[in-house]
Amino acid sequence: MILQGKRVALPPAPLVHRRFEAHAAAAPDAVAVVRGDERVTYGELNARANRFAHYLTARGHGRGARIGICLDYSVDLLVVLLGTLKAGAAYVPFDPAYPAARLRLLLGQVPGLAVIVASPATAELVESADAEIITLDRLAGRLRDLPATDPRTGVTGDDICYAVFTSGSTGVPKVTAVRHEGWFNLLNWLRLDYRLHRGSSHLVVSAFGFDLSQRALMAPLFCGATQHLTAGRNFDPALAHRLLDRYGVRVVHCASSTLYLLVEWETARGGDALARLDHILFGGEPLRPERIVDWARRDDTTCTLLHQYGVAECTDVATSYDLSGYRPGEHDIPPVGTPAHNTGVHVVDERLRGVGPGEYGEICISGTGVGAGYLGATGPESGRFTTVDVDGVPRRLYRTGDRGRVTGDGELVVAGRLDAQVKVRGMRIDPADVERALGRLAGVREAAVVAAPAGSGETELIAFVVPAGDGATGDELRARLRETLPRNMVPARFLNIPRLPLSPHGKADRAALAEEWRNRYAEGDPIR
Repeated sequence: MILQGKRVALPPAPLVHRRFEAHAAAAPDAVAVVRGDERVTYGELNARANRFAHYLTARGHGRGARIGICLDYSVDLLVVLLGTLKAGAAYVPFDPAYPAARLRLLLGQVPGLAVIVASPATAELVESADAEIITLDRLAGRLRDLPATDPRTGVTGDDICYAVFTSGSTGVPKVTAVRHEGWFNLLNWLRLDYRLHRGSSHLVVSAFGFDLSQRALMAPLFCGATQHLTAGRNFDPALAHRLLDRYGVRVVHCASSTLYLLVEWETARGGDALARLDHILFGGEPLRPERIVDWARRDDTTCTLLHQYGVAECTDVATSYDLSGYRPGEHDIPPVGTPAHNTGVHVVDERLRGVGPGEYGEICISGTGVGAGYLGATGPESGRFTTVDVDGVPRRLYRTGDRGRVTGDGELVVAGRLDAQVKVRGMRIDPADVERALGRLAGVREAAVVAAPAGSGETELIAFVVPAGDGATGDELRARLRETLPRNMVPARFLNIPRLPLSPHGKADRAALAEEWRNRYAEGDPIR
């Protein structure tokens, strides 16, 4: 089964920073970025980015170089990001919100890192790197003497623009590289299909290291709009709402778990800044529609909720679904929609043959967004990038490892991970299926299910439940689940927690829950 997005012609040089340069030339006095009391125009931001680009090329760090960035959200971050692209180099985000041990691990995964740009507040976080560490404050005098003109470096759409870290099956992060053409195609699709324009101001609410954050950072500058940045490293729903309301922000990109927190904050305090947005683009993990459905159906909620699916290896987003079409009685799992421009979605069997409509298979992605692969990778996971013949035409595609199907209406549904399935009493199950069943029960606000070894050496399921209202006991939840699920899919233990922990990317942190189980409950804790 293949879903094919609309084919849209791209310019001969599909470079995101060229769109930014065009806006800077046409409207140099327009506000490009706001952070606190600091406002920088397109003309000012372009000049500063150009000077940094000329600095990089003068050092020999131009086309093909890899530049690390370890900066908090700031104007300097955008200067370095844009300057790196203008120099023809690719940037790699090292998120200062990560723990020091995590950053040390990531620093060892990027081959050929030329330099790392940091600030006085973040430099010590990357001091273990082999690459040179530079700070803009120390370069200020030198940068002032460099040209403010747009550099021309011969970079093409096939060159790498950025690389981000993504988890590997071995537990060691991989660095996946995104091409200029793929990033341009993504932002151009968002601009055209959702009519983003100079008034479509954005607010970044996700961590810098997240693949979603790369398009969130650049989308407004691609459209000539204003980018609003928060001052803190950690997500704060109260601060986000103040900025939404103060600046009249129109667009937010976020993970589903971040959206839940924003919705709950607004619902508890009776605000409407989130409800009045033009668009909320969200995804990155299975959707719990019950967390947002009441808010979405309020009379004052006029924003368009776009439930999106994709992977970092294929420029973040492959499909999108307008959630206004979601009907709980018709959809067991909320769809993730149809493909972006110049994108193909294939649902295949183990031999990479297409399955029929409604049949489950592995989701693969082809088209312009497929990335350049993993930097320095030599292991078996590089085989996820492959080529298949479709009607006699070879197509390069990426095997996501996600399980899904296509509905009769031509909408993609993602049902979980092939490699997340576990054997419980001899049967293979996906914990995501159990989470969805739990989420539909009264007394459950949200839930996450992890697999853990039992005392007998068998695997059992542990459900972490955030209760709603008076909640429900483990015995009550178990009895109600047995009405809809096979016995082997019903968790052995139910543990109430006040909230699900979130990773720095804003997703539910199942690894942290598994660790909590090992540390606190593995020693004979009673079932609850």
